[in-house]
Amino acid sequence: MHFTCVCFGEVLFDVLPHEIKAGGAPMNVAYHLTTLGHATTLISRVGNDAHGRELTAILEEKKVNLDYVQVDETHPTGMVMAIPDAAGDMKYDIKQGAAWDFISLEPQHEVLIRNASYFIFGSLITRNSVSRNTLFSLMDIPVTRVFDINLRPPFIDQKILEYQFSKADVLKMNEEELDVITGWYVQFKAIEDKVRFLQNRFQIPEIIITRGAEGAVINSQDSFYYHSGYKVRVADTVGSGDSFVAGYLSGVINHKTPEERLHFACALGAYVATQTGGCPAYTPGEIAAFMQSGKAIIN
Repeated sequence: MHFTCVCFGEVLFDVLPHEIKAGGAPMNVAYHLTTLGHATTLISRVGNDAHGRELTAILEEKKVNLDYVQVDETHPTGMVMAIPDAAGDMKYDIKQGAAWDFISLEPQHEVLIRNASYFIFGSLITRNSVSRNTLFSLMDIPVTRVFDINLRPPFIDQKILEYQFSKADVLKMNEEELDVITGWYVQFKAIEDKVRFLQNRFQIPEIIITRGAEGAVINSQDSFYYHSGYKVRVADTVGSGDSFVAGYLSGVINHKTPEERLHFACALGAYVATQTGGCPAYTPGEIAAFMQSGKAIIN
């Protein structure tokens, strides 16, 4: 089967104080691209354990293609422990030695990606040398490479990130991540100056910056585009940024203008924030109606 989009990286369970939810940015992006009607698959790895079987069952239910999800006989399915601190803010313990740390390179991966249009990956997956080496081997294949950065201390390595920047055709990050990255080199105040600096230093054609409730900014072909975002009643923000990436890529695939891509991506991200979990059920028609009605989005 030919896939338009290939997502690479972690699939896991988020263990919250009162519930356990399937998670992982690559999984979320794959789900939303699939829901938006784009043939998408996921390269990842789960353990041969109860959690792994439950996770694959959830992915099957959500129609995410599993042809390239490996099963690890040694390492357990990934788990992230979410623990509230004294102020009530969540702190995350991303357990090491998870199955997704050991994604092995397979001969069919090169054919898969070479026949695709978009290869989407993040930064957390590079924390272990096995998955990192697999990813780096695949990043040399001539395809549009979408780098959705996901900074999670202590798994931040400047040299590795710089290598990924150098390979990216499209870079997406949030405003806080932009401040961290550019702070390694310069001290600009304007978001435009920070974006131009990264584009010039690493030769990245397109950069997308999400700004939470303030919307998003993109620079495409040396032109900036802005969207002020939607004011929504937030259920949770889990997966909102991942849905934004999928919404933006959907616009690219459908040959929409930069303004149209940005508008739709912001709407999808906002809609997902009004729902619980990162992969709520919806149809593209519901997102179109959401964009037009303005109902249920005012806080």
